[in-house]
Amino acid sequence: MPPAPLTFVTRLYQALTFAAAPLAMRAARRRFISTNAPLDRLRERNGHASKPRPQSTLVWMHTVSVGEFLSVLDLIREITESGHQVLVTTTTGTAAALADKRLPEGALHQFSPIDTPQAVRRFLYHWKPDLAVFVESEIWPNQILQAKSRDIPLALINARLSAKSLTQWQKLSATARALFTRFDCILCQVRGTEQALELLGAPRSALRTTGDMKAASAPLPFDADEASKLKAQIGTRPIWVASSTHPGEEPLVTEAHRAVTAQYPDALQILVPRHPDRGNEIEAQLRSEGWTIARRSRGETPSPDTQIYLADTLGETGLWYHLAPITFIAGSFTPVGGHNPYEPAHFDCAILHGPQYANFSLAYGEMKNHAACLEVADAQALGTTVARLLNGPQQKALADNARAYVASAQNIRQDVLRDLLDLMK
Repeated sequence: MPPAPLTFVTRLYQALTFAAAPLAMRAARRRFISTNAPLDRLRERNGHASKPRPQSTLVWMHTVSVGEFLSVLDLIREITESGHQVLVTTTTGTAAALADKRLPEGALHQFSPIDTPQAVRRFLYHWKPDLAVFVESEIWPNQILQAKSRDIPLALINARLSAKSLTQWQKLSATARALFTRFDCILCQVRGTEQALELLGAPRSALRTTGDMKAASAPLPFDADEASKLKAQIGTRPIWVASSTHPGEEPLVTEAHRAVTAQYPDALQILVPRHPDRGNEIEAQLRSEGWTIARRSRGETPSPDTQIYLADTLGETGLWYHLAPITFIAGSFTPVGGHNPYEPAHFDCAILHGPQYANFSLAYGEMKNHAACLEVADAQALGTTVARLLNGPQQKALADNARAYVASAQNIRQDVLRDLLDLMK
C-alpha cells in the first residue's frame, strides 16, 4: 500500500514546528535543567550528534524513558549480536543515564531530536539509519515523514493505543492515515490495538500482534555481593518495597507502613522513588513524619532501628526486588498510569498495585487472570494487605503465579527480532 497523501493538518504541523524551533529548544533546556540532565549534551536535542556514525548497518531505536528502554534492552543486545549496531535515543536524563550503564557493546546513546524539521533533518543526515524503530506510542510526524522520505524502513513495536488516543486519532483520521501508512511493520501488544490501527489506516500487511515485550524482558540485574551484605544487615526482619513512587505517593506508602509496623514493629520498608533526584525532598518529608531512615545515595545501610531505607539511586531496582518478598508498584495511586509489573515477577515477589494503571491495563489484566497480582484501593488497604502477606501462604502463591506468567512470555522477543531483521534484508 502506498503512503497516503499528506493532509493540511500535517503540513500545518510541519510549518508550525519549523517556526517554533527556538521555543522548543528553550523548553528542552528547561527540562534538562529540571531533571539534572547533562547540559553539555543539550545540542543532541537539536539534532547535533556528539558521536561519529558507526561504519556498519545501524538500527535507530527510539525509547522515550526508562520503562520503554528497559523493555527493549534485551532486543537491543540481540540485534547487536546479529551483526548490526544500534543507536538508542531517549528524551529523559534518567533514561540516558541508565542507557550509559546498561547498553551492550555495539550500541550507543543520543538524546532524541526534538520533532522540528531542522533538528530531525540534522539527525538523519548524520546518522543515516538503515532501520528506524519506534517503541510503544511514539508517533512524531517530522521524524516519521522525513525517515520515510529517505526510504528508511519504519517499524513501530510493542504498539499500544489507549482509548483516549484512539478517540483523538479518529478526529484526525486523514492525518492518522498519512502517518500510519508510512510504517512497514507495526507489532502490537494486543489484538484490539491491531484492529484499531487498521481502522486508522495502517496497512493490513504491516500489522501483527506479538504481545507485550515488557513481559519478555530478562530479569533486572543486581550486585550479588551487595545483596549478600544487605541481607546480613537486614537479617530476618519483615521487609517490603514501595517501587517507583511519584510526588504525592510517598505519604501514602509511609501511611501504609504505619499499619505494617503496628503489627511488625521491626518491619523495614525500602522506598524507591521513580526519580532519584527527588531524594532531598523525600528525606525531608520522611523526617518530618518522624521516621528513622537511612539513605542509599549517601552510602548508608539499614541499621536495626532503620524503619525506611530511601533507595534514591539509579539502576538498583533488581537489588530491591531480590531482597523483598512483597513489592508495591507505585505510579498507581496518582494519575501517572502505573509502571511495569513484570520486573518484580522474576524475583518471587508478591505484586501489589493501586487503582490507577491505565498505561498497564493489559499487563495487570492478564496478571490478574493468572492470580499473579493484587489491587489495593488506598494506603490503608496497602498496609493491611502487606501485613497479611508477611505472615501467610498467599505471598508465595502470588509470587509463583507471577514468575510462571513471565516465563510463558519469553518467545515474544524472538518474534519481534525476526520481523525487524527481515526489514533490513
